[in-house]
Amino acid sequence: MKRIVLLLGLAAAPLAAQQPAPAPPAPTPLAMGVEAPDFTLSAATLAGVSPSPIHLKDLRGKTVVIAFFYQARTKG
Repeated sequence: MKRIVLLLGLAAAPLAAQQPAPAPPAPTPLAMGVEAPDFTLSAATLAGVSPSPIHLKDLRGKTVVIAFFYQARTKG
């Protein structure tokens, strides 16, 4: 009986100690004319998906247009 009681006590302890995780900070939107932070994205061309990702730092000094098609390749 001691083992069962001990196991139940250990199992209940983590549940009582858990607290909800703090909410992540809200992202700050970029203003017009502000330099975008470096990031990496997968890319697509007319031939299909690019085998290597695109790094924004590699495109510095060039005009970059990023388009998001949130319903692309879906039924919606």
